[in-house]
Amino acid sequence: MIGKEVTGEKPVPLAKVLEILEKQKKRGELEYGQRLTYDYAQKFAKLDIKKAEELIGELLKLEKIREHQAVALVDLMPERKEDVELIFAKERTKLEENDIKKILELINKFRK
Repeated sequence: MIGKEVTGEKPVPLAKVLEILEKQKKRGELEYGQRLTYDYAQKFAKLDIKKAEELIGELLKLEKIREHQAVALVDLMPERKEDVELIFAKERTKLEENDIKKILELINKFRK
């Protein structure tokens, strides 16, 4: 990717990363860093792209969730209250018990 210009940044779930790298792989061989990322995404993407984007949309409907937080939740698919609290530990967002409960309910609906 040397010589490419960054025109913007947007958080994307691992499923989207996998999709992007699969397209790149069809066009030619992946560079070393891309291969590592591709392998990582294959191992740890927990949802397909359609479900991941749908879950992100649902999470963003909750008033306290921002896009990068929704992406982290989709990538990690936490199962317990403590896991959700860890994701938000360094954030300024303070989640109430019922917010965490709603997040876990949404995630459980999309779990495979």
